[in-house]
Amino acid sequence: MIIGIILHQTTLNAQHLPVVIAPKFKVDTINIKKFGAIADGITLNTKSINDAINACNKNGGGVVLIPGGMWLTGPIVLKSNVNLHINRDAVLQFTSDFTQYPLVQGNWEGLPAFRNQSPLSADGAENIAITGTGIVDGFGDAWRMVKKDKLTETQWKKLIANGGVLSDDKKTWYPSQKSLLGNTVKEPGVIKSGITIKDVEAYKDFLRPNLLVFSNCKKVLLEGVTFQNSPAWCLHPLLCENLTVRNVYAKNPWYAQNGDGIDIESCKNVLVENSTFDVGDDGICIKSGRDEEGRKRGMPTQDAIIRNCVVYHAHGGFVIGSEMSGGAKNIFVSNCTFIGTDVGLRFKTTRGRGGIVEKIYVNDIAMKDILGEAILFDMYYMAKDPVPLAGEKREAPKVEMLPVTDATPQFRDFHVKNIVCYGAEKGIFIRGLPEMNIKNIELENLVLQSKIGVQCEEATDVSIKNLKLIAAETNPLINIQNSNNILFEKLSFNNAELLVNVVGDRNSKIKFTNVDPSKAKNKIASSFGANENIVEFK
Repeated sequence: MIIGIILHQTTLNAQHLPVVIAPKFKVDTINIKKFGAIADGITLNTKSINDAINACNKNGGGVVLIPGGMWLTGPIVLKSNVNLHINRDAVLQFTSDFTQYPLVQGNWEGLPAFRNQSPLSADGAENIAITGTGIVDGFGDAWRMVKKDKLTETQWKKLIANGGVLSDDKKTWYPSQKSLLGNTVKEPGVIKSGITIKDVEAYKDFLRPNLLVFSNCKKVLLEGVTFQNSPAWCLHPLLCENLTVRNVYAKNPWYAQNGDGIDIESCKNVLVENSTFDVGDDGICIKSGRDEEGRKRGMPTQDAIIRNCVVYHAHGGFVIGSEMSGGAKNIFVSNCTFIGTDVGLRFKTTRGRGGIVEKIYVNDIAMKDILGEAILFDMYYMAKDPVPLAGEKREAPKVEMLPVTDATPQFRDFHVKNIVCYGAEKGIFIRGLPEMNIKNIELENLVLQSKIGVQCEEATDVSIKNLKLIAAETNPLINIQNSNNILFEKLSFNNAELLVNVVGDRNSKIKFTNVDPSKAKNKIASSFGANENIVEFK
């Protein structure tokens, strides 16, 4: 079976969309009950379920059935040619007993690392699937640390009454002393010279597993299942090829630390469609390794289609980065809805990452109640929540010109069209590096209602066409700093105290065409060496 996607030629600038090959399975079905599994919520069924999978694999493949009931289990390893099918009335409940999850060599945030074995995993498998309409629950509440500021007073008191330990400042709860200890270790679990599994045993509980990790797999299908309550990331396909994710629901508490929905890392030929994400961190995220390790791997996430998805709570609706050191290209995102996310379209990186993100096509996105930016490009990612917590103070990063090296990231060749956002803190935010501007950005057909309008720093060749901007703060409506060849064509706004503020002595060629500046009380202001003459109205 081959899945081909066809979109309007004009939208994709004549690019060829990827073709994603889905797996096929024998109809032979093995019920886990035949291997002694008991659905009483007490019996640990780890051996029974894995024995069923192994038997199915040895018999040439087919379906392993999880029938209705509450099935308590430890880690499950999927094998080639096996479709793990979870019935609607079934809950695959992973145990909160940490001893059932041995430390293994894995990957965490783009770096090789020791982690507790993931509840669901596969390595080097081909033709695999998890399907059905049942529930997979990772018992993440037992693993995750929780910040006091993210709970009500009643919730906080209930949490600490269940045990665990508090940080010295009493602002973060940890499930165990081992978990707290891990927070004090630099690069906990990261595999490097001289570090062994024995060295990290002391803080094992801190090394939370991702709920599902499929590594180096081909022809993978996730369909229909609810994946919830993950200890760390929910779904993590790594170095996979021909990945289809359809009609899944990734669900985590909004306060879930590192509770991403799906992180597609260094994968090729990907289709994610008709899925819903309501999580504690980024919703749909593209990654490709971190810093030198990611550049050494050199495997971009490429040829991916994301369409018809809904993201509720998340740090970002659709996200690239910040671990994108292997690059990302040929990504096509369309017909998605983001409601209540911190950021809508979130493209983030920082110095040290390296990597090139390019040929990104996004169109037909609807957003509502975005707490931060509707559209964000940021090369100063700080590894913090995108929206500060109450009382949290953040300073703007120090701007300095540094040499360009392999560790300098690049964002270029983005095409974003047909965006509607009803409510955001900021409409458009673009912030590149002095030594490596964000380049070749096309934004077209936008209706943005936000508190703050447009902010553009350290960018080159940015085209914003047919923008209807309804901003509460209009002094200025648009702020441009040290940017070059910036075009606003057919900008519509109701009124403004100041239309455009230009900052810095490295600006050039800022042009407004088909724009009526008479709606602004003041047209241009400049400061810190900027020259108003570089702004042209036609």
